[in-house]
Amino acid sequence: MNKIKYVKISNNIRIRYLTNNFNKNPYIVFLHGFMSDLDGDKPKVFNKFCSKLKLGFLAIEYSGHGKSSGKFTDGNISKWSQQVKFVLKKILKKNSFILIGSSMGSWISANQFPIFKKQIKGFIGIGSAPEFLQRVMWKKFSKKMKNETIKKGVYNLKHGGYEYPITYQLIKDSKNNKILNKKIDLNIPVTLFHGTNDESIPVKYSRKLIKIFTKAEKKLVIIKNGDHSLFNKKYQKKILKELKNIIYRIG
Repeated sequence: MNKIKYVKISNNIRIRYLTNNFNKNPYIVFLHGFMSDLDGDKPKVFNKFCSKLKLGFLAIEYSGHGKSSGKFTDGNISKWSQQVKFVLKKILKKNSFILIGSSMGSWISANQFPIFKKQIKGFIGIGSAPEFLQRVMWKKFSKKMKNETIKKGVYNLKHGGYEYPITYQLIKDSKNNKILNKKIDLNIPVTLFHGTNDESIPVKYSRKLIKIFTKAEKKLVIIKNGDHSLFNKKYQKKILKELKNIIYRIG
């Protein structure tokens, strides 16, 4: 049976993760995006896919997201990346795995490569958003918005019918998590999907991200008219087909 469970990260932080009962390699690990959670379509679809193939599955929800404890405004890329590292070590131990990162999840995925380079056997990015906090979000802030963020410590950004509390500590921390100037020299399959109609993150960020994989069997799939989520039934089929290909290629 598939279950959402909690893991204690520290005295006051418990975060959720979704797993199944299969422990067959490679595990599929899904990392969600900014202000997303485990209740969306992607974790459910990937979980169902893995259970059908009797593969291990793990999806991790960061602090301040969904029903995990902690305030969203206390979180940042460093903390969320550390939480992912903690859960991967605790649940997967020495098992091999394929990472799937959605939006910010691709950035957090990239932070796992130096730690788990012997275990990571493949990577799929969906609407990847590496370094988006500084390069996309902060860059678009007006001088007035920036001043308010610095002065009050937080700015409530309205975007796409949602409100995002953007803290100054989150922006500052993102500078310590640069990945686009690094190299990942693993010989693994890497496929990035990005939609031409992505209104949140331009396609060029997937182009930048794929370049850091210097020895990978890499592929950038640009989906005409695709949105940021890239997860209607048609796009799901494309992504799951590619995931199946990667699983078969790595044996």
